[in-house]
Amino acid sequence: MNFLKTVDAKFFHNEIPAKPMGKYAHFITIRITESYPLFQTDGELNKAKVRAGIEQKEPISRLAMFKRKQSTPERLTGRELLRNYKIGDWEKCDYNVDFSKTTPDCILYGFAIGDAGSEKSKVVVDTAYSITPFEDSHLNFTLNAPFENGTMSRNGEVTSRINSQDHILPQVFFPSIVTLKDPTEAGFLYVFNNIIRTRHYGAQTTRTGRVRNELIGVIFADGEIISNLRLTQKIYDLLSFAGKMQPPDPLNEDDVRDAANKAITELMTQEFISHTDYIGDRFLPLVNEIKSITSDEDKLKELLTQANLESSAYAQKHIFKSSDKAKKGKKASAAVE
Repeated sequence: MNFLKTVDAKFFHNEIPAKPMGKYAHFITIRITESYPLFQTDGELNKAKVRAGIEQKEPISRLAMFKRKQSTPERLTGRELLRNYKIGDWEKCDYNVDFSKTTPDCILYGFAIGDAGSEKSKVVVDTAYSITPFEDSHLNFTLNAPFENGTMSRNGEVTSRINSQDHILPQVFFPSIVTLKDPTEAGFLYVFNNIIRTRHYGAQTTRTGRVRNELIGVIFADGEIISNLRLTQKIYDLLSFAGKMQPPDPLNEDDVRDAANKAITELMTQEFISHTDYIGDRFLPLVNEIKSITSDEDKLKELLTQANLESSAYAQKHIFKSSDKAKKGKKASAAVE
């Protein structure tokens, strides 16, 4: 089933292959905080000391958004849609508890169930870094838990439920490249839709975490492309040399988008792989066509159904048959013994 007219079908497989076949779809994304999210480990915001830019060599500390903090919310968005429209084994599939092994989520994003089997993720996400330095991208808040009357004291006693926590500021930008290996057309649209729809990232215990994903392009290639860090450093150079960085003021989103488009275009000219870029004006027709599919309930159901059919066929052919062969092999060896 073909959904897209703006992209050549040669970039997609007709079915999900069992072995790597050298086709890659790279989603070039800018993740923009719109509230006060928490990307943390052991109670502290994740950060890394790295080189500021490609040309600007001084080291700076940057906020880090680890890969699982990006892929997990996005795959949960897809799972939610499958449940909403009751597509595939949505009732049997329980995230991190009991994977059905047949849904687009299981096959594209992978799973691991100990001795019960595993599937390597075909969606590759790496750590993303803030463009601006750590000190300009976070703020410490004092948190409290008042009594029902809204005060911190009751019957003459003052509560000790006061704490402080570093939060990431709004309008902090994290360039991120999401890669889908060996895509089918339905799988490509499934992952694209998950990225666009996901709105919350970071600590799930908080009521904050609002993040908007601004897709600026898609690159089809026969190999992997630049890292998130290199893209971030290039954007930093462009903004800095243009005088667009005025700390502690937040970056202007239009300036970041323009710099990101220029950065990815320039960096891709240095790559030693075959690639077709949908960036800038060339990306608009593709975005509009995908929007016409994902915003139409009937078309979206068709897309999800097709993605599920492909995943189920892959599971039957490459997961369950392999599992049956392994069981027969164990029984045969046990009989010999």
